Amino acid sequence: MSSYSQLVSTLSQNKEFTMFQPLPQVEVDEIPDEITKEMPKTGPFAVLANTIPHAAAIFTKMKNTLLGTNIEKMNSQPLEYNPIMAKFEVQEEVCNAGPGQIWRVHDALRKEDAMECSVFMFDKRVVDKLYRPKRKQLMLDCLKNCVHELQELAHPKMLEILHPLEESTYTVAFATERIYASLHNILAWHESCPIDPEGPFPVIPNPNHLGPPTVEPMPTSSTTRPPFAREYHFLDIEIRHGFHQISEALQYMHLTMRKMHRNVCPSNILVTRRGVWKLFGLEFAEPIPSDDPLNFLSVPQWSYKVARICQPHLDYMAPETQMRGHGSTLADMYSLGMILAAIFNQGRPLINTNFNPILYVKQMEQLDRNVAALVSRAPDCLHEALPRLLDRDPQNRPTTQLMPLITYFKCANEPPVQALEALDVAIHKSASARCEYYVDQLPSSLAYIPKKLRWLNVWPVLQAEFKMSDMIPSVLKPTFWLVNECTPEEFADVIYPTIRKVIYSPRAIPITVVLLENLHILTKKCTQEVALNDLIPMLFNSLDCNLYQIQIAALIALQNVSDVIPDDIMYESVVVKVKNLLDKNTGDVKIINLVLGVFEKILPRLDSTSILNYVVPTILNMRLGNPDVINRIVRLYKAIITEEKFGLTCDVMATELIPKLAPQSVNPNLNVDQFNNLIEILYDMLENIERYQRHRLKTEGASAPGSNRRKIRQMSTENVPAPPFNIPNLRVEQRKTSSAENMVRRSSAATVSQPASVSGSVNALRRLGQWIFGSNNSTNNDGNFLRVTSILPSRRLSDNTLMTPKIRIAPSCASSPGGTPGGTAGLPSRRHSSIGPQERRLSTANLSPPTHARHPRGRGSGSSLSVPSTSRVGGGSMPNTSSSVPFLATASCRRPSGQESQGGSQRGSQGSGILSHMTIHGKPNNYGVHHLD
Repeated sequence: MSSYSQLVSTLSQNKEFTMFQPLPQVEVDEIPDEITKEMPKTGPFAVLANTIPHAAAIFTKMKNTLLGTNIEKMNSQPLEYNPIMAKFEVQEEVCNAGPGQIWRVHDALRKEDAMECSVFMFDKRVVDKLYRPKRKQLMLDCLKNCVHELQELAHPKMLEILHPLEESTYTVAFATERIYASLHNILAWHESCPIDPEGPFPVIPNPNHLGPPTVEPMPTSSTTRPPFAREYHFLDIEIRHGFHQISEALQYMHLTMRKMHRNVCPSNILVTRRGVWKLFGLEFAEPIPSDDPLNFLSVPQWSYKVARICQPHLDYMAPETQMRGHGSTLADMYSLGMILAAIFNQGRPLINTNFNPILYVKQMEQLDRNVAALVSRAPDCLHEALPRLLDRDPQNRPTTQLMPLITYFKCANEPPVQALEALDVAIHKSASARCEYYVDQLPSSLAYIPKKLRWLNVWPVLQAEFKMSDMIPSVLKPTFWLVNECTPEEFADVIYPTIRKVIYSPRAIPITVVLLENLHILTKKCTQEVALNDLIPMLFNSLDCNLYQIQIAALIALQNVSDVIPDDIMYESVVVKVKNLLDKNTGDVKIINLVLGVFEKILPRLDSTSILNYVVPTILNMRLGNPDVINRIVRLYKAIITEEKFGLTCDVMATELIPKLAPQSVNPNLNVDQFNNLIEILYDMLENIERYQRHRLKTEGASAPGSNRRKIRQMSTENVPAPPFNIPNLRVEQRKTSSAENMVRRSSAATVSQPASVSGSVNALRRLGQWIFGSNNSTNNDGNFLRVTSILPSRRLSDNTLMTPKIRIAPSCASSPGGTPGGTAGLPSRRHSSIGPQERRLSTANLSPPTHARHPRGRGSGSSLSVPSTSRVGGGSMPNTSSSVPFLATASCRRPSGQESQGGSQRGSQGSGILSHMTIHGKPNNYGVHHLD
């Protein structure tokens, strides 16, 4: 080995001399096609490449290993040394924006509160390659001033700055609200999409080059998408609402800031994650010196001598700005019209110069024709908007104030736009104002917002509010509206992760109450596993809580979600927890009603053990007194008794249920229906006990004689006192005994001492009188009168018989149907309640023949119930016999029919309700009954 070789070998072993280290071994299995194409074909390098195997591949890998590693690392992490990294967690790059797309937009999270945002980054090395030092600093100052101005304005229609500029050696960065993409990225995606052969072809500006004129090119679609092209499909309401937002931002610039934007283009319109359009890019804004914003001012034209990123976008510049070097605020309206045309032209503007001012002039000559071609293919709504905005004469363009008058932009009064605008305004208000908006206005407005915008625009706002515990109760109301309208997949992927954090975090009482009240909505959208693992445990914990509001909400939720709870959990946990909860609130009517509602809901699913051990003891522990509670308990007992599987024993009925319910039968607060239900269930229990006890006694051999007792249930309906019966215009006067009654009394008193013949004559006379006057009892003298003879033997027989009072028809009866003054011939046929349903008598049946004697008004004649007659000549009077009285007062003179004839002797002694009412007001002497109306 030579001395040189030994020296190299010695130095290579020393690590301090890296230049003498051997080159890394490069293993090349196959030479890429790109390297093969780049290999020289002739010259000394071709000879070297042909001599050394795989020389090109070896040299390429050595270059990438030794030189390219640090550069790639620096390009992949440009924000590594920016101070903004200390406050934000910067993620991947999603889009670009600004003049020449120089701002690279990254998704980010604020470390302070994990708020989703975006970080804009500008690499200074781009300026180093393009500008001299003076122009470099001028461009940097322009970018910084734009960010500072946006931060000071804080206008809701312009980009919101969350963190100011941070500058490092190589980068400038600031943080904003979360950005989805710029309008340039979205239009680039649409431009690269394949053209639908059946749809309208986009308008291509012509000429598109500076060569000789050719045939108009056909539109083609690009095979590859541009970098950071974002897919997004606009709804019509989104486009109109977006232009409405940009118009408001420009109006603020023109009238308040007194500036014209000069660079309104897709790169400076940003679409936030919520779908809101925000204006950006104030680098080239020009102040308006005059008071009139429509006055022209000198502006620089687009030039080759200045870099593209230092000038406004040529394709969207107004013709007066580029051709004559002056412009006004109407130039911004032209740029807005060109953006509208690009949206409806599949992302292609009507001027496409490739930053060539000469092509701009040529294509501007064809602008009117291109606008007419696009309008013919576009929707009818653009027939007015596009020609006016893209008019080459600035005086014909609408201002920002007149733009809402165009038909296409008349959206300010539409419910969807109003709802979205109200949401944009509300998020900038105070916490209390936002709470009021979320509870009162937003739920009613969500129905007008399209479903896409609910998830894109509304839900991110609500999701951000969940991070503040004070806002959660108010935000949950519109959130549950969204849950109710979404699909199970949308709920699982979008909403439930946020709600799950609320469930497993410490909650205030209002949050728990709202969750429990809407628990049934969650169970409908989630899976069975999620319900059993997350929702049902929250419900059980609430049942064990000692807070009254949570207990009420938990019982309501239990009724709503009982179908989701499995039977084994129902037997082991639910009834136990409900019983324990009632033990804490035995006298609370609201708790009792809710517990009864739970039992009514789950009763068909329970077994006999749960009924006897938990349900019945829980009901017995309730404090009764409220009529509604008693009625619900009665219905529950009836369901338990009816179902044989529950096995409710007679011992429980006799010793526990009846003693608990029986005292409530005299509860004065019960109405008729509630009382009947209570008596009904008591009868059912007694009948069950009777059947069981009789069967047991017969089985044991004891003799159980049959009972001839009357059913209590039947008697209960007959013992109900009749309501008072009052005859209008009726006056009952003092009655006197008649000669006929005296004769009957004397004959009956002498019956014992008279012979049989005389007694027979008296009986015959009595039967004759019964036949004439309609008596219904011919067998026993006691059956014709009130049965009081045996009780009061010293009472006269005439006192036990009511004489028929004389009744005179009141003057008002003259107008009755069929009535004729002075006579009874025209009286209608009326049926009294004491007559059978098939028997009708004339009204004159109980009237005595008319007499010519005129009695004073209001005074009777003899022993009568008198009503003055309407005639002065003659008037009717009632007969002074006692047989007509039953037609008015008693039931003793009814003709027996069916069952009534069998029990007539028993019921006849009791009398009717009318007679009882009249007897109460009578006197135990020789006078009749006084009853004044």
